[in-house]
Amino acid sequence: MEWSDVRIFLAVVRSGSFGGAARTLGVSHPTVGRRIKTLEDAAEQALFRRTKEGLVLTDTGDALMTLAESMENSALAIERRLAGNHERLEGILRISSAEWFAGYVLAPVLAELTRRHPAVVPEVIASYRLTNLSRREADVAFRIVPFTEPDIVQRRLMSMPYGLYGSAETAYAMRNDPASVGLILMNTAQSHYPDVAWLLDRFPLSRRVFTSTSRAVQAQMCLNGMGIAVLPRPLGDATSGLQRIEMPDQPPSRDIWVGYHHDLRHMDRLRAMLDIADTMLSNSSIAAH
Repeated sequence: MEWSDVRIFLAVVRSGSFGGAARTLGVSHPTVGRRIKTLEDAAEQALFRRTKEGLVLTDTGDALMTLAESMENSALAIERRLAGNHERLEGILRISSAEWFAGYVLAPVLAELTRRHPAVVPEVIASYRLTNLSRREADVAFRIVPFTEPDIVQRRLMSMPYGLYGSAETAYAMRNDPASVGLILMNTAQSHYPDVAWLLDRFPLSRRVFTSTSRAVQAQMCLNGMGIAVLPRPLGDATSGLQRIEMPDQPPSRDIWVGYHHDLRHMDRLRAMLDIADTMLSNSSIAAH
């Protein structure tokens, strides 16, 4: 059984279609079909059946799934181990973080990394979704919640201060009539955000006017006069036209965690980036941003 065929099988299972697997793996739709047929010929039974919701596993496919995931874990372990033993400071370094963190906090770190080591190519995966480091969706991840996956080396990198922001017009309206100002919030469907609870508690008579998983989009909505939002200080302070609104108590800060798979602990380009991040991302420099 070829690992390349099994890899396509797993992609079809996870995406629910041949087309989705093709897009995920960057191959053609006919290629996916041929590889699945090869597996089905070897099994002498169908692995999928078509439903209105998409492809679902047959009993044979379900039995193959456990073995396929075991093969995937072994292949990924080999890949991580080889990457972790790479001694030269060159190659792609895949970094996962929220978009605002990549653009307003990590950018100077990555610029310094490439200045010192021009052969290293940072690749930022900017998303609120938590990436799977065991599957090499990224080499290293920065996020606001600790890692729970096994074999992840992690530590608290810094404490991120947050502030309350709005346009000049919004800030003026808030001083005169707080209830007239709309609230721009994080979408809490994915996770719990202390800043949302803080904002709702401080402005119980104000109505929600906008929610988003993107802090950068929230900043733009503030800039367009939709209301007030709690934003990370590096993003809010750097957005021209926004004012930080002083409050008797500030919004809760968040810890930033950094993590990577244990197998990558010897990857030199990862170590180099983390060393620069430790030097540049001190709490004092962020607070003074």
